[in-house]
Amino acid sequence: MTTNRKFYSNLAFNLAENHLGRTGVNPSVGCVVVKNNSVISSGVTDINGRPHAEYIALNKNLNFKDSDMYVTLEPCAHYGFTPPCTDIIKNKKIKNVFYNNKDPDLITRGKAKKIFKTKKINFRLIKGVRDYFYKSYFLNKRKNLPLLDAKLAISKDYNSINLKSKRITNNRSKIVTFLLRSKYDGIISTAKTINEDNALLNCRIKGLNNNKPDLLIIDRNLNLKKNLKFLKIANKRKTYIFTSSKNIKKISFFKNKKCKVIHINKLKSKNDFLNLFNIIFKLGKRRILVESGLIFLNQLFKLKLVNELYLFMSNKKLGNNGLNNIYTNYLRKFRLNNKIRVNLNDDKLYKIKL
Repeated sequence: MTTNRKFYSNLAFNLAENHLGRTGVNPSVGCVVVKNNSVISSGVTDINGRPHAEYIALNKNLNFKDSDMYVTLEPCAHYGFTPPCTDIIKNKKIKNVFYNNKDPDLITRGKAKKIFKTKKINFRLIKGVRDYFYKSYFLNKRKNLPLLDAKLAISKDYNSINLKSKRITNNRSKIVTFLLRSKYDGIISTAKTINEDNALLNCRIKGLNNNKPDLLIIDRNLNLKKNLKFLKIANKRKTYIFTSSKNIKKISFFKNKKCKVIHINKLKSKNDFLNLFNIIFKLGKRRILVESGLIFLNQLFKLKLVNELYLFMSNKKLGNNGLNNIYTNYLRKFRLNNKIRVNLNDDKLYKIKL
């Protein structure tokens, strides 16, 4: 029986995974409804966070009486923009509710248990199923900060810059990078990286074209070039430039290009960085992917602000065509023992917990 419960819980997590990074300030929740050992309905938190997964799963003309519900996060029990999910669970006469994580939000934490007890609905926590999944949500609630992950590409001989060509890894790695970006609601980079690569930092893959993570650029002195590709689509997705400059002429130029320019202190201390990411949190961003050069990335590493690093490694050595520096050498300290199973031809992808 325990095995079956974990199986259905994993199905619910698979649903939640599909909308990760696309549900705004709300967490992505998966829900599966089972009756007579068969899945009769399912739901996942909708794009931008509403409706909730439980409502989507139960708002159907089906007989849900005495069914079992498997949901990845404790159901909400308070009135907000929508009625509490506990209402529809009661009304549909669900018999058992199995959930995998307690909600850290004190507005709702523990309330569902009391409500279900009065209706004789069994409410049970199932532990040990993807316990890491809501790490970003827990961080959001605990510290008012977004989760930071990072992505980096290097050659087999640990060069992070290809002097002959901008590309280090192959086309399959490029496609997986697009998929990775789709799990975040913001991509952060620096003016130096974007000036050098003329990067768009979006999801250029069929089916994900409309999933445009916001672009967040650190440009302390407003050194961004005026003919970059990202400026041509700044009116199609939210683009933020964080700067310490007070150059009115440059600020006006980027504002006219539909970029939002936000003044910040120079990033000298950990508090300066924490203030920056708190601003980003207040903008509604909960999951951020860092794609920048190693100077900025190394600052985040040293301040222990990055959760995980996705390291794409080419099977080729660049030799004299590559550029190595002291920050690249820092990467040699990481243990490459968590290889992600994905077909990248000769490239490899590692996930490193920091």
